Amino acid sequence: MNAIYQRHVDLPHFMEGVKKRNPHQPEFVQAVQEVAEDIFEFIDDKEEYHEAQILRRIAEPDRVVSFRVCWEDDNGSIRVQRGWRVQNNNAIGPYKGGIRFHAGLNESVLKFLAFEQTFKNALTGLPMGGGKGGSNFNPKGKSVREIMRFCQSFMTELYRHIGADVDVPAGDIGVGAREIGFMFGQYKRITNEFTGVLTGKGLEYGGSMIRPEATGYGAVYFLENMLQHKGEGIEGKRAVISGSGNVATHAAEKIVQLGGKVLTLSDSGGFIHDPDGITQDKIDWIKAHKTRRRGRISDYADEFKGATFHEGETPWRVECDVALPCATQNELLGEDAKALIANGCIAVAEGANMPTDLDGVHAFKEAKIMFAPGKAANAGGVAVSGLEMSQNSERRAWKEDQLQSMLREIMDGIHERCLTYGDRRDGHVDYVKGANIAGFKKVADAMLAFGMV
Repeated sequence: MNAIYQRHVDLPHFMEGVKKRNPHQPEFVQAVQEVAEDIFEFIDDKEEYHEAQILRRIAEPDRVVSFRVCWEDDNGSIRVQRGWRVQNNNAIGPYKGGIRFHAGLNESVLKFLAFEQTFKNALTGLPMGGGKGGSNFNPKGKSVREIMRFCQSFMTELYRHIGADVDVPAGDIGVGAREIGFMFGQYKRITNEFTGVLTGKGLEYGGSMIRPEATGYGAVYFLENMLQHKGEGIEGKRAVISGSGNVATHAAEKIVQLGGKVLTLSDSGGFIHDPDGITQDKIDWIKAHKTRRRGRISDYADEFKGATFHEGETPWRVECDVALPCATQNELLGEDAKALIANGCIAVAEGANMPTDLDGVHAFKEAKIMFAPGKAANAGGVAVSGLEMSQNSERRAWKEDQLQSMLREIMDGIHERCLTYGDRRDGHVDYVKGANIAGFKKVADAMLAFGMV
């Protein structure tokens, strides 16, 4: 009966069920729909997936852990935050995904991130399941000691749910090497174990080289693969990039190295446009300004002649050849996508997680421009995190050139998997469909092998 029933459930009915089971969680529903739009057609004649209710099961996290985090601020006041860990699917390996500290974080965002992470990790070819976690703690304006106390309290609750062969978190927005160090130290203190339970660690205690660069570099490698598949390259291309953090600055750096011209970067206050191009020296200035001095991107316009700052705006209406949204989810809307297309953009590679809303995705697909979804294009970070797990297991460290080569090889492999399953009509590749199906198939086939668990 289950197989017969599911075969007759169309996409609208399936999504209605997802919405009912996940009320007031629009980000999670959006992520499921973006995948389901392609998967429904793929599984139509595959009885084994219907009988085992695979899509329904993947769209239901294995577990969502929610906990209270109490910590003391510098004034001696007790503060209370909420923490989560969403363990979405471990069919192909331990749960793997970042920890995010952000004031606006909620369960819907974490469930969407964990769902996306499941397919992203599968695309890398490495044995990693999908998870995500974090807290509504806002690290901005906090002292180092306050951040340390919060991280220690957070790990005191989280440690019982993670482990090197269970769930291996990493950093994400608001969680860098400093925060990972505080959490790893607390985990070690509690368990008396030195294991690879976190990635993004410092080189001194088991971290991996090129981890900071990996997501940004990987997104550009995927963009380059798409262009080369069409007989083009990055050299001479004008790029608009959003964000000015780790992913955005390293994506800009790699674009410059490959001969492209970066025109924009941004933060929550707006974007800067530099018609002369954001060179490596300028990127280095931004990195120092944003990290050491906690400055705003608007200051760039005061530092470099010819650059302008556009308050409260996004960069998607600047004429360009390629675009890399590298800031946050749903930053590139349907109208933005249409503006990019009208201004001659030929390729988009998502450096962030789900930065394009569904209207934007549909616009790119209908216009048949090269569009790489985040689960494929921004997999470089988790790929190097997976390599860090391997290094920790082997008690060894690889050299930078080895890791650079492996990162490039992994991104090339993801591109090939997208080509295998993406519709290729009239020379156009549907990378969204290719990524969704390739990631789904690997996870689904593992789930079938385990039976009903």
